[in-house]
Amino acid sequence: MRFRPCIDLHRGVVKQIVGATLSDNASDAVQTNFEAQKSAAWFADRYRRDHLTGGHVIQLGPGNADAAREALSRWPGGLQVGGGIDETNAAQWLDAGASHVIVTSWVFHDGRIHMRRLEALSRKIGKARLVLDLSCRKRGEKYLVATNRWQTFTDEAVTHALMDRLSAYCDEFLIHAVDVEGRCAGIETELVEYLGQWQGLPVTYAGGISSQHDIDQIESLGRGRIDFTVGSALDIFGGGGLRYDDLARRYGP
Repeated sequence: MRFRPCIDLHRGVVKQIVGATLSDNASDAVQTNFEAQKSAAWFADRYRRDHLTGGHVIQLGPGNADAAREALSRWPGGLQVGGGIDETNAAQWLDAGASHVIVTSWVFHDGRIHMRRLEALSRKIGKARLVLDLSCRKRGEKYLVATNRWQTFTDEAVTHALMDRLSAYCDEFLIHAVDVEGRCAGIETELVEYLGQWQGLPVTYAGGISSQHDIDQIESLGRGRIDFTVGSALDIFGGGGLRYDDLARRYGP
């Protein structure tokens, strides 16, 4: 189990937000837990210093491309990038220094998996450079993949069968539990346990982590197979529940 650092960008600034409050409407209020005074590049430099690979830069809406490129240039090959990625620009982001591109909305189109798009993208950049984001929200008994800044439910549930099917086209999965994202109120234990039962590609979980107890739960329920990322609870993002230096030392390289 590894600690995967993050750089979440909203309107060009590193922020930690409550994921479920994101909206396509610019006038809607987004609940922000933390807004950094330091640049995305500063965080990338720190992750590079600590040799933390496999972290992700997520562009939450427009206005983030410059900050994302600057971060990637500081830790080339050390960070993945997501947000607005499709077949037309994926190679450009890899050229900018991303180890992988992270894709959701372009592949999960009109509520279903658009296999032709997925196949074309995987073929164009190579399976080894693609991460599929299966971030999800619970509806009934299912965790449904959510797109468009996590506001749109698809008809695709996160299942072992789905992950088996998609594994032919990607290198990893990133899964935010959107309903608890940014709330620092505990993880989605049911989802983590289910993911831990799958024996396949690397999976990174995000959402609700507030303390070492939550990380210990991920390790136990996930059977040591699931990596994790921490946002609002981390001291470098204004949190009081976890220290970045402790996680980098314990769960880093």
